[in-house]
Amino acid sequence: MSFGQGGPPWGSGGQHQDPYGQGGYGTGTGGYGQGPDAGRPGGYGDGRYRSGGSDPDTPDWAALADASAARMRRRRWTMIGGGALATVLVAGAVAMAIVSSTKDGGAVASGGSLPSAPTLPADTTAPEPSFSSVAPLPPPDPKEFVSDRAKDTAPLTAESLFPGRGLTMGNGERAYTKGSTARTGSCATAATGALGGVLERNGCEQVFRATYRTGDLAVTVGVATFADEKTAKKVVQEAKGSITPMPGGGVPVFCKGGPVCRNTYNSYGRYAYFTVTGHTSATSVTTQDTAAYQAGDDIGEFAFRQIVRRGEAQASAAATLPAQ
Repeated sequence: MSFGQGGPPWGSGGQHQDPYGQGGYGTGTGGYGQGPDAGRPGGYGDGRYRSGGSDPDTPDWAALADASAARMRRRRWTMIGGGALATVLVAGAVAMAIVSSTKDGGAVASGGSLPSAPTLPADTTAPEPSFSSVAPLPPPDPKEFVSDRAKDTAPLTAESLFPGRGLTMGNGERAYTKGSTARTGSCATAATGALGGVLERNGCEQVFRATYRTGDLAVTVGVATFADEKTAKKVVQEAKGSITPMPGGGVPVFCKGGPVCRNTYNSYGRYAYFTVTGHTSATSVTTQDTAAYQAGDDIGEFAFRQIVRRGEAQASAAATLPAQ
């Protein structure tokens, strides 16, 4: 082997061309001694790194981009294929689970169809709801219970008619103290003048009395009972005289010995009620005596309210009784 011109492998006359030039490492045109890339490390002299006349040290960016794009396409297709495969596997697992669950429950999976609805019986022996065609009765009228002796059956006493030790009227600014109370079945003895005869003629059953006082004014109220409303109204139309004033229980004598007193007559249901008002100082009541008129009206209204409450209580009790 020779580094001159005569060596067969690398000489000018050899049959195998030098891959790095046309000759050997001596004076050949592609060697390290001469040639256009002489002096550059890695220069090959055949233009292998040259592209378009650029610097041989600059990378081939186009080739690198093509290679990167090819790698990205391969990666994308790989990911797409993997996702599709995963989807197929999950769907298959779900289908297997459904079929397995259906078989365990005793049902038969046939083509994915749902089980049929249960068949309801065509006939049933259960009774159908029924509603009465009869309208419910209206609540009873409280006045009916105090208008007829047959319905007015609740206990009746002087204390139930005139409870407590006093009362207030208006907005509480007029107060009255209760004195004595009484009850009698001899109606004529509880009245003076013509009123006693009127009570007896119309079948008076009993008379309840109470006296109330405010200042030097005293009022006695009397409540008489009769068989029905019609009779009580008749008594009021015929009434003359007065209920007998009743002192006692802290109330001095009044309406006795000559002073003029005020009388009222009213009825509600089978009850007739009367008031007599006078001064304990033995002064007469005049038409300008507004205090005396107010006192008599207050006690009369109180008696009316007590009779109404009696009817309401009996009506309420009747409404809660079972139908007979």
